[in-house]
Amino acid sequence: MSNREQTLSEWQAREAEVRASLGAPGVASINQIKASSGMEFLQRIWSGELPSAPIGHTMNFVPVEGEPGRIVFQGTPGREHYNPIGSVHGGYFCTLLDSAVGCAVQSMLPQGMGYTTVELKVNLIRAMTDKTGPVRAEGKVIQVGSRVGIAEGRIIDADGKLYAHATTTCLVFPLP
Repeated sequence: MSNREQTLSEWQAREAEVRASLGAPGVASINQIKASSGMEFLQRIWSGELPSAPIGHTMNFVPVEGEPGRIVFQGTPGREHYNPIGSVHGGYFCTLLDSAVGCAVQSMLPQGMGYTTVELKVNLIRAMTDKTGPVRAEGKVIQVGSRVGIAEGRIIDADGKLYAHATTTCLVFPLP
């Protein structure tokens, strides 16, 4: 088995495992959000205790790895994600990266704090098609303070080929 085949097999097995544990799509209540730190909140979603993100169902991606300061999402772009010129729409890249870098910031927040994306800068390196196969978006925190969180992210395929990279600035605030 080649390195690529081994990686694809591992990625597909992890995705199937995660999908089996996720709950139905929905939105958590403000009290559910406030009850945990950012990392605990994400873990409650991933375990199926809280609803999974509707955008993940729409765009066909799931979280596959997570620890404080680092979150990885995996998705497989399909023809339903195409633009009219025959490749995956830039919005797919942006949504995958916004999820990874935003959740990386969220994973560092203490209980009672929330965030929102203020700025997202994405550079597309190469096109994706329905033949690309699964890709992973990894978000890593650069710095999270009391008011601002900054993170960076990358989308790669099973060969480690880079498709896009991003940076984000997030506003951090006390939840109401």
